[in-house]
Amino acid sequence: MFARTTEAPVLLLGAAHVVDLELALRTVLGDRVLDGVAVELDPERAAGLLHPPPGGRRPAEGLPFVTRLWGVLQRRLGAEIGGGEAGAEMKVAAMVAQERQLPLFLIDDPIRFTVLRLLQSMPYKERVQLLVGAVLALFVPSRLVQRQVDRYATAPEEYTSALRQASPTMARVLLDERNEHMADRLTELRVRGFGRIAAVVGDAHLPGLASALGRRGVAVEVIPFSRLREVTGRSSTPP
Repeated sequence: MFARTTEAPVLLLGAAHVVDLELALRTVLGDRVLDGVAVELDPERAAGLLHPPPGGRRPAEGLPFVTRLWGVLQRRLGAEIGGGEAGAEMKVAAMVAQERQLPLFLIDDPIRFTVLRLLQSMPYKERVQLLVGAVLALFVPSRLVQRQVDRYATAPEEYTSALRQASPTMARVLLDERNEHMADRLTELRVRGFGRIAAVVGDAHLPGLASALGRRGVAVEVIPFSRLREVTGRSSTPP
């Protein structure tokens, strides 16, 4: 067994939750000496994704309406443009951890409390925009979404900037606060001796999470979604 070290950088991998990155993740994670794998999941979401109930239906009891809408949208887009189920990149990371007999760490906040906090914090105008946007997104043609995914891969900072302008509350709760909490958990793992950690998170989290870890004295290596997608050796641009 390789010796653990807290001097190694944390490897941050940026994923898009509706794009198939299995080959890329297996290639990158398979080449690394690791003490553990972390994923942007909480216990509830991990249970639904990694151990779904019979029939493949995941429990939605108690989840805010907006969260259920997001779930429906992600499952649809995962099937139509990603080539698989939504959240497949987290499942792949978990499978790699299991195959290599590495511990799997769940580093995200509980989704139901995050969304409730978001809705409670939002001004009325932002709340209406969020609900309307979630409903309308259900009817957007997948080809248009695919083009946006490609544009995001080229200039992710533009999308983050647009989100901060359109809904500062959403950016704060869904990105900034979660980045700080995930950084705390990754730092705690370092204290416990898990130095070589690969963390798979949504690509939009990468800049903020890397910055939060840097403020805690943790070195990072970042592989964004755009680079991961290149590993697959194929373009996702629609015909």
